[in-house]
Amino acid sequence: MNFNPNNILAPSKGRLLISEPFLDDPHFKRTVILLCDHNEEGSFGFVLNNYIDLKISTVIPDINPFRSKISIGGPVHKNSIFYLHSFGNAITDSIHVFENIYMGGDFDQIKERLNSGESNPGDIRFFVGYSGWGKDQLSWELKEKSWIVSEAVPEQVMDTLNSNLWSQSLRAMGSDFAVLSNFPTDPNLN
Repeated sequence: MNFNPNNILAPSKGRLLISEPFLDDPHFKRTVILLCDHNEEGSFGFVLNNYIDLKISTVIPDINPFRSKISIGGPVHKNSIFYLHSFGNAITDSIHVFENIYMGGDFDQIKERLNSGESNPGDIRFFVGYSGWGKDQLSWELKEKSWIVSEAVPEQVMDTLNSNLWSQSLRAMGSDFAVLSNFPTDPNLN
């Protein structure tokens, strides 16, 4: 059984970072992060599977409530709201991340879509804060085997109701990685 499978994918915009099973950082333990940018200056993205118990209508009162969770995107700028959406270029100034997933753009247009009832929970998701790496920091963490790089699937990225994203993402990478998804959170209790 291989407990250290070889990860051949390089990080890039639109790929996932999956934390290795024993990464003990409180911000990133058993997380899946969508990389929204990765270049020679650094990287940033959003944690997809860490939520807070608030509705977006509580944080931004002039938005109609809808069934979606707010994610803790990471420890950077935790006093700011960010968002991913699948509205494409219909939202002015949005930035293409991968396939039909976009980031940011004109927030008034986002609010208008949400308040008109034209959107579904899978069309947009909100994040408090983001995850960021300075120049060469992510490369160093990858060499230390803190992260596993994987392809992203738009439906998984936009699904805020999936409570098993970390283990499902590992299993989707094949049998060598699937074994990691079964590691106990604390091996001392095993």
